[in-house]
Amino acid sequence: MDIILPLLLGIAVATPGIMLPGLINMTAAKISVRDGRACAVVFSIGATVIVFIQSYIAVSFAKFISKRDDIINLLEEVGLGIFVLLTIYFIFIAKKPQSKDDEEPAKMRSRTGCFFLGVLLSVLNFFPIPYYVVMSVTLSTYKFFSFDNLFVFLFVIGAITGTFAVFYLYIIFFKKLEEKTDFFMKNINYFIGGVTGLVSVITLIKLLRNM
Repeated sequence: MDIILPLLLGIAVATPGIMLPGLINMTAAKISVRDGRACAVVFSIGATVIVFIQSYIAVSFAKFISKRDDIINLLEEVGLGIFVLLTIYFIFIAKKPQSKDDEEPAKMRSRTGCFFLGVLLSVLNFFPIPYYVVMSVTLSTYKFFSFDNLFVFLFVIGAITGTFAVFYLYIIFFKKLEEKTDFFMKNINYFIGGVTGLVSVITLIKLLRNM
């Protein structure tokens, strides 16, 4: 159980964080259609390598701040402001993403190119770091998470397993779900705004209870 729990927590935390159609998983799906499944898998491996590094850094940072209630409260207040701004931006300001018919990314010619494209796009995506910080600290407050080295390592392994699994599902089922994913892409700003709005409400309630 000591081994299974952190693995399952990592998978459970990573999966919803990457499930909605986004730049990386949609690129993996399009590479699969355009250049073949093998190249898309290599792309996903490149992206997952960076997620491994990002999640490990995030949890290590969370270990430090978990002992400082003042820092946690400050981060919650700053996070509330950021999430409120993101909610306003995505729902009222951001332009709709282009659909698959409006854009066609350049072709990748080699598996090496696919790998480094995955690395590049994942490096440019900073979301995993604050996401894993918040999730690991939250799980720790409910005694589900431990910051000892083995638990952290297994949690990160679970996180990259869940991340890669979602990428692979996009690679396999993109053709069957193409119409639905196109709908998500056209409305993704509203989905993201809804999620950030929900997080804002939860954070605000928690801050008010702690006052």
